[in-house]
Amino acid sequence: MLIRKEISEEVIAEVLDRYDEVGIIDDAAFARAWVSSRHQGRGLARRALANELRQRGVDAEVAGEALEAVDDESEAETARALVDRKLRTARGAPDAIFRRLVAMLARKGYPAGVAIGAVKDALAARDAEAAEFAEAIDADALADEADGLQS
Repeated sequence: MLIRKEISEEVIAEVLDRYDEVGIIDDAAFARAWVSSRHQGRGLARRALANELRQRGVDAEVAGEALEAVDDESEAETARALVDRKLRTARGAPDAIFRRLVAMLARKGYPAGVAIGAVKDALAARDAEAAEFAEAIDADALADEADGLQS
């Protein structure tokens, strides 16, 4: 953008270096804040967060350090909270609800095993019909199958 405004590359580099020196540009702080905000606010998983940071030009190493704040337990808890929230208003047969909720988590970047497990557990706690459906789900086999499709 600055080049389009006919500002010399030399001046751009000088200004950016100065911003970096005084801490105005801090990719690590940006990445940490982005991960925290998007994980807690939108419920995004590490994979989706990594993709967003990459799209914003954050170095892979810096992004990796920021993503360490989201551990497996936190990711699973967030997935379950998202499912519980959506399940309150979900209508339809348990198999349709299952597919919709797993797909929602997949779009947010959750691994198949986490998504399937969260939805299965939530359905098991919902009502007798949903619990019966959930009991018949082999979460490990479905996750393995989904992982095979992604490869």
